[in-house]
Amino acid sequence: MSKSIEPLGATLPDEHYKAVTMKWVDDIVIKHNFCPFARFVRTPNQIRCEVVYGDAGVILETLYNELTHLDSSTDTATTLLILPAPVLADFEEYLDILSIAEHMLQEWGYVGMYQLASFHPNYVFDGNTDDDAENFTNRSPYPVLHLIRESDISRYMKNEDDAEKIYTHNIQKAKDLGCPYFKETLLTIKRTGLPSGKP
Repeated sequence: MSKSIEPLGATLPDEHYKAVTMKWVDDIVIKHNFCPFARFVRTPNQIRCEVVYGDAGVILETLYNELTHLDSSTDTATTLLILPAPVLADFEEYLDILSIAEHMLQEWGYVGMYQLASFHPNYVFDGNTDDDAENFTNRSPYPVLHLIRESDISRYMKNEDDAEKIYTHNIQKAKDLGCPYFKETLLTIKRTGLPSGKP
């Protein structure tokens, strides 16, 4: 828990990070159906965004608070923790935080209740190179930890075949669109910072 993370400071307001992240959800995740059930929680505005600065302790404290919020809230379907601290722009530093967060999910007794999905501007899947297009299925404008209820995943994915179909679709779609498309789209999203509100 001693990892120190330099806060970004007041360079940009929280609303910028939230708007940019939601535009990414709209213009990439939902538009290209990378997450088939995202559209069902987007329209009723059930996606909660929280911007988190500070060290690992602050991030974990916020993560725990968001888990307890999801425990008691029927209005929030899922939570995106946005982590804009400059040091977490390094993918390896982000993976360290992700590893600690996944361990704490187990320590807090939330395994089987929630899953933690990971997104990062420089995301690279194991076995991939940096310029493989399929990395963009998990590349976001800013580092994100995504809390998802297991019950919601089960509702939309009835069996392992469903998960495999989603994975296969995402990889093929990313390859079809190509790296230049995703790089330009992500750059545009960060420049505008305004969610389209359209799938």
